[in-house]
Amino acid sequence: MHAMNLVANTDALIFDLRNNGGGSPSMVALITSYLYDSEPFHLNSVYSRAKNDLSQSWTQAYVPGKHYGNKPVFILTSHRTFSAAEEFTYNLKNLKRATIVGEVSAGGANPGNVHQITKHFSVFIPDGRAINPITQTNWEGTGVTPDVKTSQNEAFKTAYKFALNYVINFYQDSKEYGFLAKEPENQLKQLDHPN
Repeated sequence: MHAMNLVANTDALIFDLRNNGGGSPSMVALITSYLYDSEPFHLNSVYSRAKNDLSQSWTQAYVPGKHYGNKPVFILTSHRTFSAAEEFTYNLKNLKRATIVGEVSAGGANPGNVHQITKHFSVFIPDGRAINPITQTNWEGTGVTPDVKTSQNEAFKTAYKFALNYVINFYQDSKEYGFLAKEPENQLKQLDHPN
């Protein structure tokens, strides 16, 4: 995970999932593993109707490189954030590990398959159900509600301001590292008063 090692030494992290239509639950578990310095823990379960069983997704005991620690994490969402991108968002929101900024996501949690009914008509039928271990439910049909609601166009600017304020507050009273607050202060001024 070269990307996670590149951001390991940053002071805050923003995941932009506004146009992310999903992916792999194993990638959700892998990236989440980098955001914790703890023993593996249960992230999500999926009940399969066909197999009548429950498969679990857990963080990994070992990931190569550095972990992100307790530094702030922000996730940007829109009405197009879907499936595994929503799982990542839902998990981190309920674990209180990230601040979600943007719009309510699309609401696709349950796995299933597309069935061709006629030449020009098909239907998606769920054959399973995602179950979060904290909420005992999921985001199907409701989406993930952001902590900070704003339009998708304003989501990055809003999260970036939160991140800059965190960095300013973290460094400003340090005798040794106080100078590190100056650049974020300048960035914040530019965001508030462009040109």
